Amino acid sequence: MERKDNQEEPKIIRVRLPRKNEVMGIIEERLGGNKMRVNCFDKKERNCRVPGRLKRELWLRPGDIVIIELWELDKDKGDVIFKYRPNQVEWLKQKGYLVQEKNEF
Repeated sequence: MERKDNQEEPKIIRVRLPRKNEVMGIIEERLGGNKMRVNCFDKKERNCRVPGRLKRELWLRPGDIVIIELWELDKDKGDVIFKYRPNQVEWLKQKGYLVQEKNEF
C-alpha cells in the first residue's frame, strides 16, 4: 500500500499521566537545595522536594509542569517524580488535561 506524499502518518505520543497517589502541578518557586513550591491542579499549594535518586536527572525551573507523588502521612508535601517535555505539554493541552489560559500573549 503506497502513501501519498501530502498525507502525514499519525504521530503516536505516549505521555505519562498521574496515577492514584499522584498529582500534576506547576513549579511556582525554587526554595533552595532540592525544595520547591508547586501549585497543584487540585487547587493546593505544596512544598515539594526532588528525591535523591532523581537529583541529577531532573533539571527543574519555575513554570515547568511536573507530576508529584504525595507523601503518605502529610498530603501537603510531596516528591517531584516526573517533568513533562514541551511536546508532551502540547499534547496534554490538546487532549484537555491542561487548561489553557485565555490571556496568553
